[in-house]
Amino acid sequence: MAWRVRAQTAYRPEFEDWLFYVVLPIAAYTLLGITACAARSHVGVALFGVGAAALLLLFTGIHNAWDAATYHIFVRKPGQPESGPRPSEQV
Repeated sequence: MAWRVRAQTAYRPEFEDWLFYVVLPIAAYTLLGITACAARSHVGVALFGVGAAALLLLFTGIHNAWDAATYHIFVRKPGQPESGPRPSEQV
C-alpha cells in the first residue's frame, strides 16, 4: 500500500495518510506475527495480542472507508472521471 500512497498524484500524503494506510496496518500484522510465535508459551497474552491487532485493523479500516467516502462526496465533482487508466484500457 505504501507504493500506492507514494505513486498517486492527486495530493501530497500527510502524516495521517501515512499513519493509517501504512504504519498502523504494518504494526497490526507484525503484532499478529509476534502473538503467533508467543502463543505456545503465553496463551492468554497471545489472545489479547490477537484481539488488539483485530481492533487496530478494524479501526484502521473504518477510518480508511470514512476517508474514501468523504473524498468521493466532497472532493470529486459529479461526472469527473477517475484518474488513471481503467483496467479494461490497460495493455
